[in-house]
Amino acid sequence: MNQHFSQLKKAVEVFHSYGISLAGQRKNDHFIQQLHMDPIFVNGLIFELEYNLQVMIQDEKLRGACTPKELIRVLLDIPQEN
Repeated sequence: MNQHFSQLKKAVEVFHSYGISLAGQRKNDHFIQQLHMDPIFVNGLIFELEYNLQVMIQDEKLRGACTPKELIRVLLDIPQEN
C-alpha cells in the first residue's frame, strides 16, 4: 500500500506539471476531447509518468486509458503484474 501511495504522489505531480487537475470530475475528462491536449503532449505525459515511476506501460493497456483516472489505474496495476 505504501508503494502505491508514493507512486500516486509522483503521478499527481506529473499531471499537475501538465496543468491537469485530478480533483472532482476533471479526472474523468478525455485527454483530447475535453482537456484539448494534442496527442504529442499525451505521449509526453505518458513518457514522463513512465520515467518518474520507473515502469514500462504496454501499448495494449494504454489504448483504453483516455482519461487521467484510467491512466492512473493502469499505472497502479503494473507492480502487481511484475
